Amino acid sequence: MKGSFFIAALLMATCLPTQAEVISITDPRYQVPNDASGVIRPTRGMSMTQVSAQFGQPTQKHNPVGQPPITRWVYPDFVVFFEYSSVIHSVVPR
Repeated sequence: MKGSFFIAALLMATCLPTQAEVISITDPRYQVPNDASGVIRPTRGMSMTQVSAQFGQPTQKHNPVGQPPITRWVYPDFVVFFEYSSVIHSVVPR
């Protein structure tokens, strides 16, 4: 009897609640900031048309410079750099 009680107590001790890590995957349609500044901005590979449609017209458009041509669009919260017509980088000025 003592042996079966000990085994039952041991089994109950191993059945204590455990914790698990919960991983949440954000809906890809939800826009999240690209960096710690909290600014949502264009991402690499977007076209000029896509940037205009999503973020509106920039406050300034600089002419292409160099080869390959690099174009710069300035928005109030960020600056976008294009190679030909695709985003290669967007930055938040300090």
